[in-house]
Amino acid sequence: MSTTAHTTSVAIACGGTGGHLFPGLAVAEKLRERGCHVTLLVSPKDVDQQAVKGVQGMSVVTLLAVAFQQGSRLAFFRGCARSYRAAKKLFQEHRPDAALGMGGFTSTPPLLAAKHCGAATFLHESNAIPGRANRWLAWVVDRAFVGFPSAAAQLHGRNAVVTGTPVRPQFEAGFAAPNRLALGLHPDRPVVLVVGGSQGATGLNDAVLAALPLFARLEPETQWMHLTGPRDVERVRAAYTRAGLPAIVLPFFEAMDVALAAASVVISRAGASALAEIAAMRVPAVLVPFPAAADNHQWHNARCFEETGAARLLEQRLATPEALARVVRELLDDVAARDRLRAALVRWQAPHAAADVADMILKTVAENREHKVSAAHSAVASPPGRHSSVIA
Repeated sequence: MSTTAHTTSVAIACGGTGGHLFPGLAVAEKLRERGCHVTLLVSPKDVDQQAVKGVQGMSVVTLLAVAFQQGSRLAFFRGCARSYRAAKKLFQEHRPDAALGMGGFTSTPPLLAAKHCGAATFLHESNAIPGRANRWLAWVVDRAFVGFPSAAAQLHGRNAVVTGTPVRPQFEAGFAAPNRLALGLHPDRPVVLVVGGSQGATGLNDAVLAALPLFARLEPETQWMHLTGPRDVERVRAAYTRAGLPAIVLPFFEAMDVALAAASVVISRAGASALAEIAAMRVPAVLVPFPAAADNHQWHNARCFEETGAARLLEQRLATPEALARVVRELLDDVAARDRLRAALVRWQAPHAAADVADMILKTVAENREHKVSAAHSAVASPPGRHSSVIA
């Protein structure tokens, strides 16, 4: 972090999952463009470490993170304590003017440490149902930003502002053909993209693989791009080979803007960050929410999109081969249906979300500085004895 008086320093805790990391990176880039020094606080997970390799013009610090649902509660609290101490030490050496948490328990220790050091604190909640960490942190921070209007009321009305979920600037709707060529696919044949999030999704992979024989018989010209996560790549690749379908099968793909631009239809989980990218690219989507997500928040996210006509919702327990093939084929074969979804997705586009979050953070920092300067001037202007105590 910068030590110069004129440079605003902002710490962004955005580790743990791609859903926290990528919106945080989008805000970080806007702050960097505005002359700020940004420190990204990430977890040791591979998704974080891979994503920040190409980061330029920012500092990156890895903090220990233990998810609440993993291991014992004692291990969780020990991990939080270690992360808090590490963040507090970092902030004591280079105090930030502001700290932003992008959600999850990974954000909790750094935000508390930043609050202790006197920094302005903020959180962003991307989901329709706020996570436990953000519901608690909403009482602590100066302001909360939300991606779904329904989330604001559940954060106790703590200065919650609906901004949408930030996406990186490369996520803009474009032409499919050049992006298909860039992937080595035929430019004029439809593409189905399957993505379960930054860690992959075995349940979604299983549902798609079960439907491949139907697609091979009914949609043999369709091309596939399937991002499996690290565990399932070999068995998924083998399934496409058996079905005789042209497919790109990868555990992870960094250029999601290219993958989405190439897609005719995407079959996706319903994490808020993924939905924001789908909306930005205006890709017709079949959403299969992760049924074990905390508070079933992915279902609520997907339901918001479905109710506005912006996506099709198919619960995993109902995603039989026939049901999945039917809804995907309808979108592949019906141009008007795809166009209706694209038109409805405009409602969920938030192209200025990252800039809005960055600007509101900087406005609060400026107000805090003005308040401190005003208070200092008042103290100097007051008569020396007015505020002194009399000792008898």
